[in-house]
Amino acid sequence: MTDTLTASPRPATEGAAPSRTRRVATTMTGNWVFLALVILIVFFSVKAGGTFFDLGNFRNVLFNASGTMLLAVGTAFLIIGGQLDLSIGSVLVFSEVVGAKVIIAVSGPAAKSYPDATLGIALGIVVSIGLGAAWGVLNGVLVTRVKIPSFIITLGSLGMALGLAQVITKGTDVTGMPPKMITSIGIARFLSLPVPVWIAAAVAVVAGLVLAKTRFGRYTYAIGSNAEAARRSGIKVARHIVILFTMMGALAGLAGVLDVARYTTTQVSGHSSDNLVAIAAVIIGGASLFGGRGTIFGTAVGVLIPAVLNNGLVIINVQPFWQTVAIGAILILAVAMDNIKRSQQTRAS
Repeated sequence: MTDTLTASPRPATEGAAPSRTRRVATTMTGNWVFLALVILIVFFSVKAGGTFFDLGNFRNVLFNASGTMLLAVGTAFLIIGGQLDLSIGSVLVFSEVVGAKVIIAVSGPAAKSYPDATLGIALGIVVSIGLGAAWGVLNGVLVTRVKIPSFIITLGSLGMALGLAQVITKGTDVTGMPPKMITSIGIARFLSLPVPVWIAAAVAVVAGLVLAKTRFGRYTYAIGSNAEAARRSGIKVARHIVILFTMMGALAGLAGVLDVARYTTTQVSGHSSDNLVAIAAVIIGGASLFGGRGTIFGTAVGVLIPAVLNNGLVIINVQPFWQTVAIGAILILAVAMDNIKRSQQTRAS
């Protein structure tokens, strides 16, 4: 091994991508997590027979996981970049509440069969995603300008976004969606899979390519590994972090649209734990809470594990509350493994 005191310094741009050791560690983690998912599927298939191992049931699992997938993708970028966003559930609720009201207002009266439903739905989607992105910009600017940890900033915006949503709705869910919202998005299918599943899959694929193959992805890894070193190498760290939060907010707004399309109503009180679910999925998928490591593939597997677990427990008549116990245990194990790997890498260097 070359002596670290005499070796020539590594170019700053090289640090933008994960080192070979980190890539190997991440790949191994992803493989083990994927193996755990396969074991769960095999276990429930044997335990429940054809009831679980059925195309319709797998379709339901993917459908239920589609919203979480969107939130987890945004969370993965943030965690890899060394940030956290606890406000995503509240931002989702606020965005979907305002978006739903726009849809109802523009679509026209129900007595006339919502004559402008197409325009209303299109505007509602744009408004929901735009408002989510605006909350992300606010979070990112506050984190980078006020120099307060993102944990605290987003904890505050969590309360603000949810409180505003409750003020707008007076604490009640928005109902009266035009049927086209549900038939064209919520329950519509393409190649036997619901449209929300395709949307979530497309976002995950694009995000995975961006993270693994582009300069933006390399910068995200670099900032999460060492923000100061990234800044000295010429990366505009503050701007990059604002973009990461904006992406997260936009994905929360998109998830809100899919939520309304699926349930035909808003869910003002139904997303209080979305932040924890998304963070757990990313960490279980092999990302490090300290930043600088993670993949979208691992995140996707981390989303599917609790979805499969919850579905399988219901089918074999086990209280679904055990899912919370199991996911908590897996999360603790994942963080413990991350600490062990970090210690090994520190000693090796």
